[in-house]
Amino acid sequence: MHEVSIVEALIEQVERQLARAGHDGRVTRLEVEIGRLSGISVDSVRFAFELLAPGTLVEGAEMLVDEPKAVCACRACGRRSEIDELAFDCPTCGSDQITVEGGDQMVLRAIDLEEG
Repeated sequence: MHEVSIVEALIEQVERQLARAGHDGRVTRLEVEIGRLSGISVDSVRFAFELLAPGTLVEGAEMLVDEPKAVCACRACGRRSEIDELAFDCPTCGSDQITVEGGDQMVLRAIDLEEG
């Protein structure tokens, strides 16, 4: 389950960001974006987060996960279609003249901190 190492890296990134900002308070919420084509299991990330968070700055924090779709852009018909899985043909016209954009990212979008 590579999601454990992904969550370890996520927690380390949060700790680095807080250290850089000079903040040592408690994290209350993380907002993460995991694209549907990333190959990352959101359920496994949530499970790994619950296992790894205790004893860290993110202990007790809520993790919100957005799962954006990718976009299939077709050069033949000009249509742009959201897709949930990797496409090799345009879902509108069937052409193979497509570009798949996005959907493969994992991004830490926001860190919410306890006020104090």
